[in-house]
Amino acid sequence: MSTDAGSLTPEDLDLLRRPLHGFLTVAGGPVPPQPRPVWFEATAEGAIQLFTETESLKVRRLRRDPRASIVVAAPVGERERWVSVAGRTAVEPDGAHDLCRRLAARYWDLDDPARAGDLADVLAADLLRLVIHPETVRRYTM
Repeated sequence: MSTDAGSLTPEDLDLLRRPLHGFLTVAGGPVPPQPRPVWFEATAEGAIQLFTETESLKVRRLRRDPRASIVVAAPVGERERWVSVAGRTAVEPDGAHDLCRRLAARYWDLDDPARAGDLADVLAADLLRLVIHPETVRRYTM
């Protein structure tokens, strides 16, 4: 395992640009923390962003304590590899619906009418964009 003070390597970005689920944990929750699977996007600047509903528990917790982490692992059948990003998280009022559209196209077949309907339902909600600004990046590659 290696640790880097807050920057993602090109190899990290290769993994993070794949349609994999990340497991998000926010501070201020029950002990132990309760990670949740999420869609995410690594930005060109090296931050991690995702979207969530305005009234979600994670937003309430992040407003009290902005620390969060996300772990992304390679799927079964590939060599063991994971990246963990931890840092302060900004709750942004803009860009969530555009991010949702991009991620839906990455994770779902939007030619499927059921998935297109699912996307329409999600887009009808009030959404916020969460941006994790890396302070610590850990990784493991076998």
